[in-house]
Amino acid sequence: MKKNNVQKMVMTSLCVAIGLVLPQLLHSVPQAGSILLPMHIPVLLCGLLCGWAWGLGCGVLTPLLSSLILGMPPAPYLPGMLVELATYALIAGLLYRTFKLNIYVALLCAMLAGRVAYGLLQTVMFLAGGSAYSFQIFFTGLFVKGLPGIAIQIVLIPLLVLALEKAGVSQKPKLA
Repeated sequence: MKKNNVQKMVMTSLCVAIGLVLPQLLHSVPQAGSILLPMHIPVLLCGLLCGWAWGLGCGVLTPLLSSLILGMPPAPYLPGMLVELATYALIAGLLYRTFKLNIYVALLCAMLAGRVAYGLLQTVMFLAGGSAYSFQIFFTGLFVKGLPGIAIQIVLIPLLVLALEKAGVSQKPKLA
């Protein structure tokens, strides 16, 4: 196995582990998970640092393992979170590593795409169950309530990625 793949495997494993631990540290604060979005940070980092394939694995494994081992997210929320986080990492990795877009553009597009994917899945699930899932519920739940977490992600994630690239932990994507 190439050194680069071993580094990506280790970084992905570390991001999954952080994605399991960080939310647990905040669970003593009511609603901290849905406001601060702690599981999103390591998944987005993994996509940006390791690329779409490793990020996608992190985005699937993190909520799945957390649900199975720690019971969070609860089973009814797992499909939505799994799709949201997998989309985050996939889009972030594609835009930043493959298409070499600016880190902020890649991050914002990934965050928006993940939330849209979550909203679409919820709409399909609720329609199949006979419930109404309105745009207002979607917008309030995924954007308004999570504004503090979104702000943290926009500030913290690019700083971490750039610092890790500068330290040589990850290579900065080179323009073709």
